[in-house]
Amino acid sequence: MKKLFALVLAVSGSAASAQTPTTNPMPDGSRDMYAGLGVVSAPRYEGADSSKTRALPVLQVQWSNGIFVSGMSAGMHLSDSPTVEFGPLLALHPRRNESGTGGGIGQLEGASSLLPTSVRTFGSENPLAGMDEIGLRLEGGGFFNYYLSPQWRLTSSVLAGAGTDRKGVRGELGIQRLAMQVAPHHTVSVSAALGFANRAYQQSYFGVTAAQAAASGNPAYRPDGGLKDVRIGARWNWALSPSWMLSSSVQAARLTGDARRSPLVERPNNLTVSTAFAYRF
Repeated sequence: MKKLFALVLAVSGSAASAQTPTTNPMPDGSRDMYAGLGVVSAPRYEGADSSKTRALPVLQVQWSNGIFVSGMSAGMHLSDSPTVEFGPLLALHPRRNESGTGGGIGQLEGASSLLPTSVRTFGSENPLAGMDEIGLRLEGGGFFNYYLSPQWRLTSSVLAGAGTDRKGVRGELGIQRLAMQVAPHHTVSVSAALGFANRAYQQSYFGVTAAQAAASGNPAYRPDGGLKDVRIGARWNWALSPSWMLSSSVQAARLTGDARRSPLVERPNNLTVSTAFAYRF
């Protein structure tokens, strides 16, 4: 079964679970690499009603031994089966401060904001004002994907280590339709996923302690773990030449359950749009 190496633009600062590229059969000792520059418009943080637009580098590499780097995540394919993918997974969960979520590299992610940020004026209307900063966290876990057919795969991942005390655990269950050719050199992929989180994760990113309530003016709030969000997305890849690609994506997410009811959430529905030019080495 031939599987295409999926080129994905990941959003810097996104809290979505790390996506794993499909297995890419290649000669021993070789690698497949895309690098380029993208532009993304994303929510300031999960549940924000304002967004910011930035330019950022993008990177995705896979080696013949199964190791891959995909934006802010890295892992290794361990399965030899054509219908199953699994292996260890590492990811960097971006920091969050009063201005929102930021810092990172794209999955076809990098560095500093190069474009003007579009946000409202901070102050008493900013729910994160007075909230503790949550630092950049290294998460560890694994992934398991199963192919229903050459074009459809079920995806899952679990990552631990996020949050204030590094006890946050998040997971994802999803389905993807890979690379539908809609015209010569043009392919479209679609996906849907459910995101889950434990209580420690929810408390860190959606909860408000008594001390934080006194400093921020938000009411104290203690969420439980469970279903965190629902996401759908689509990606369009345009092969401009054998080496150059334009990759564009849109993702709609809706917070659910205790995350949606958090006093930090201004809008449960968020939209992320991105596009990137990438060169294949």
